[in-house]
Amino acid sequence: MIPRTLAAQVEKSRNTFPILSITGPRQAGKTTLVQDLFSEYGYFNLEALDVRSIAETDPRRFIMDHIERGMVLDEAQRVPALFNYLQPIVDESRLMGKVVLTGSQHFLLLESVTQSLAGRVMLHELLPFTVRELPHALSERIDHILFRGMYPPLHDREIDPLQFYPTYIQTYVERDVRLVRNIGDLSAFSRFLRLCAGRIGGLLNMSSLAVEAGIDHKTVRSWLSVLEASFIVFFLQPYHRNFNKRLVKQPKLYFYDTGLACSLLGLDAEDRLFSHYLRGGIFENFVVAELRKMRLHRGSRPAMYFWRDNSGTEVDLIVERAGEISAVEIKSGATFNDEWSRSLEKFGKYSGVDTNRRHIVYGGDSSFAGSRIWSWRDMLALDELL
Repeated sequence: MIPRTLAAQVEKSRNTFPILSITGPRQAGKTTLVQDLFSEYGYFNLEALDVRSIAETDPRRFIMDHIERGMVLDEAQRVPALFNYLQPIVDESRLMGKVVLTGSQHFLLLESVTQSLAGRVMLHELLPFTVRELPHALSERIDHILFRGMYPPLHDREIDPLQFYPTYIQTYVERDVRLVRNIGDLSAFSRFLRLCAGRIGGLLNMSSLAVEAGIDHKTVRSWLSVLEASFIVFFLQPYHRNFNKRLVKQPKLYFYDTGLACSLLGLDAEDRLFSHYLRGGIFENFVVAELRKMRLHRGSRPAMYFWRDNSGTEVDLIVERAGEISAVEIKSGATFNDEWSRSLEKFGKYSGVDTNRRHIVYGGDSSFAGSRIWSWRDMLALDELL
């Protein structure tokens, strides 16, 4: 098993919370992680019909029979009735860390947790690998990483991404989507998912997306919430401070994994990525997603935004921590260009952010730390500064 950064946070919380929750997309390694950390616990996959039937028939007895030893409830959202019984049982037993809930549908699991188990659950999110967890990836070509993606089966079993992602997408659409929303036309949803990939790293114009997808504005919002709840996409909101400039209000759309996005875009070979019109957006997505995943796996909530005024001046990433902000410009080119720093300079004038908190990440191999210019290979060092 490839060690996961989140493991330290899970171990830390097992002595302080009666229930632990680990959510994340399918195939992100949740089951592998919990079976490694809680090997002595009983493991119950509630997607299996026989196990689910037992849990649904007598939820109280099911919990009482296993809580002393400890129990992992995989895809726990499939049996909502369990949550009604967990609260009084864990309160009475006063046992810490004996119930572990996992699920690939964050919305459904979180809804059950907030209704029944508030204050008793520590929430963790496990996402695909980061380059911190896959140091060998730093020796690869950037286009290879962008195309292959970071889902665990692609690295610990070396599955071909051309085989993995189409099956992943089909399974996701046909199984997970129906659990979150009653979506009748799955082919329309699949088309919508591909249209979202075509907007990777860009401003999200819901009206335009609705027209292209042939659905109404309300459905766009609903389907985007499905993608967000199942860890397919996330959004960066515009930075809220005005700085006496008129700012855009739309969020930017990103995928948690660039390999999945490449598959949705119809890319069937790594070498096609270099000349693709969205390569810049895909590279930007990679950098933003990596920094976001690193923070979530360390147990912190990432305060990440972007900044763009109505004249088109934009800074790709604003990171806020302890009341201070850092600005990051992201460029996919492999050769540094002085033009890349202009947006950061303008933002510095508007915001007062000092030069030592303005950074550039680019697709080349050499970093110039003194000038705050970072190769994508050195994002670990950049992450520690932000």
